[in-house]
Amino acid sequence: MNNSATAGVAADEESGSRGRGGAAGGRRRTLWTRGRVLAGLAALVAWLLVFHATVPDLPGRPASLLETFLPWLGLAVPVLLVGALVRRSVTALLAALLPAVAWLGHFGHLLWDEGTTGRTGMTVVQHNAADDNPDPAGTARALLAAGADLIALQEVTPAALPAYTDALVGRYRYQAVHGTVGLWSAYPLTDVQALDIRPHGIGPDWQRGLRVTAETPYGDVAVYVAHLPSVRITATRGFDSVRRDESAALLGAALAAERLDRVVLLGDLNGTVDDRGLAPLTTRLDPASAGLAFSWPASAPLARIDQVMARGAEVTRVWTLAPTGSDHLPVAARLAF
Repeated sequence: MNNSATAGVAADEESGSRGRGGAAGGRRRTLWTRGRVLAGLAALVAWLLVFHATVPDLPGRPASLLETFLPWLGLAVPVLLVGALVRRSVTALLAALLPAVAWLGHFGHLLWDEGTTGRTGMTVVQHNAADDNPDPAGTARALLAAGADLIALQEVTPAALPAYTDALVGRYRYQAVHGTVGLWSAYPLTDVQALDIRPHGIGPDWQRGLRVTAETPYGDVAVYVAHLPSVRITATRGFDSVRRDESAALLGAALAAERLDRVVLLGDLNGTVDDRGLAPLTTRLDPASAGLAFSWPASAPLARIDQVMARGAEVTRVWTLAPTGSDHLPVAARLAF
């Protein structure tokens, strides 16, 4: 082959290469077509936030586990935004706004206090004081400083009961204790009743429910104090909440039969208000309208499983108090009538 022929072939190959490069360049992704996977993940997170109730409750109860930590899905938003910027994707960037809007729509109202101007009410405290609390008297004094009208405690052991009573008796002249739950009140208490919320197979020594009538300036209020069974995450059973859910159903039946118009529930329910396992309670009572108040574990709170809910009154705000000798933070709430 002569030199001119060789040059011609080389020119043809270079031209073809440019042509193929041009075709590849034509298929190059743009700011709008990049980041489709990120956009899909953003849409999934938004869907879980808005429609978590549609997630099937499969064996192992993954849906209840999701609902327990539902607020933490908001952490996906900054991750998705960073990913969209790294990918230089407008589509992913806009899609990341979906879970942000969904989170604000579901939890945003909890971030600010609308106030209760002109409305009468009272303050209550709910606390799982822990059966291994090394300083029950100190815990009682810390709760006393909150100036609440009612204090509900769980895991009150017989050995610790005198310490709680002695520390609280100055302000709280009235108390009702059944098993390991108790209520200390600045108002007279009547109609004290034990609540049997034991799941199947639990013996009579398991006494974690109490119902009383508090004679308040706002009228008689039925006050329920409860401690539902703990949940566990295990390799074989997943999110094991069977006993808690059964106990919640029994407590819900008692609430449904309550004759008084004003009802307040104070308790360690071992679940959040988004958890479908507490539906027998959340369908009959209203949770707090403001405040996140994560209460457990005290060292690094991840969820509010200590609840204040009401009917015939509004829980206008809920907040946590300083740590005590418990693995739970105390939760205070304001009730408006």
